[in-house]
Amino acid sequence: MHTHVNMEPFKNLINAEVVRQTGHHLKRADASFKRQRFEQLALDGLEALAFKDRARHLSRALHATLPTDFEQAADQLEASLKQVPQPHMGHDPDKELGALQTDDTGLAGWALWAFGEYIANAGLAHPERALKALHAITQRFTAEFAIRPFIIEHPELTFATMARWLDDPSAHVRRLVSEGSRPRLPWGQRLQALVQDPSPTLPLLQRLQDDPSEYVRRSVANHLNDIAKDHPGLLVNWLNTHLPDAPDARRSLLRHASRSLIKAGHADTLAAWGLGQPFEGDITVTLDRHRVAVGEALTLQVTLHARGRTPQALEVDYRVHHLKANGETSPKTFKGKRLTLQPGERLVWQKVHTLKPISTRRYYPGPHALDVQVNGVVHGLTPFVLTA
Repeated sequence: MHTHVNMEPFKNLINAEVVRQTGHHLKRADASFKRQRFEQLALDGLEALAFKDRARHLSRALHATLPTDFEQAADQLEASLKQVPQPHMGHDPDKELGALQTDDTGLAGWALWAFGEYIANAGLAHPERALKALHAITQRFTAEFAIRPFIIEHPELTFATMARWLDDPSAHVRRLVSEGSRPRLPWGQRLQALVQDPSPTLPLLQRLQDDPSEYVRRSVANHLNDIAKDHPGLLVNWLNTHLPDAPDARRSLLRHASRSLIKAGHADTLAAWGLGQPFEGDITVTLDRHRVAVGEALTLQVTLHARGRTPQALEVDYRVHHLKANGETSPKTFKGKRLTLQPGERLVWQKVHTLKPISTRRYYPGPHALDVQVNGVVHGLTPFVLTA
């Protein structure tokens, strides 16, 4: 998605003003649009709803007030959209994302989540016209959620359409090809067929991995990282094919795509990055204290002394073994450092790790531990006690 956000506090991005603007521009597009009825339905109960539910609620108000003929409805939605500058290959959409807001010329931004919901429902029986509308919407918001039902219900048509979009001058459209077909898109409907067999998307990703837009390439990296969770061997094959002699931009993309498997210490992925050899040398791991309270921080110190005869490329991550409610511990890997040690070189690396409560992790007082992972091999398990 264009904006990564915590859903709840900003449910207000879809608010009464967005409803008013939507009514205004749909009426501008077609004088017969029942603007008052739409706004009444859209505002009724809106305040009580969470973010995604607000988009669905507006979508239902559109169903009740747009023409029942889907072609006519799609024409009207497109006519209400903001005018955007003609895209050209090489323009940077990241710089214009802030401009994706409704203005006098038409709608853009959060209102269009509801348009996507409407098209994903009303347009499933008219997939060609619906995909054309999503092509327009994604240049003013994103259609990554709305395109997913079409991938499920009309895979041949949708994949053929996305293949044509690879050459679209708009980076927003090219990004939709990758982001909309991600098997495990956050907030999006899971594409179970692609979780099981991602091969239909691979030719698309291969074309897009060298896209001129970093915005598109970042989506490809996240898509490959999704695939790697279910098919690590596929990512390893991809690295072995596309990493040798890769230009810097692709190298950076593939690094980001490998992040989950590198953190997991996946041997073949590490080997593809030249990190496959166990460290030859001595490692000591120390903590600045062995009792720490929730909310405080630990300082981890790792000393590496290389004893090999050649330079060694190392990926050093660390793992905290958190106590769970059932009394067992489970390790969580944190990004550390990438480095190269020369023969005989000694290096000291320090990291401050805070144990502040966050929404995604609950801390349980009691015995914990910390260790480091060097090129996927675990060293130096060091216990500590977490107090309330």
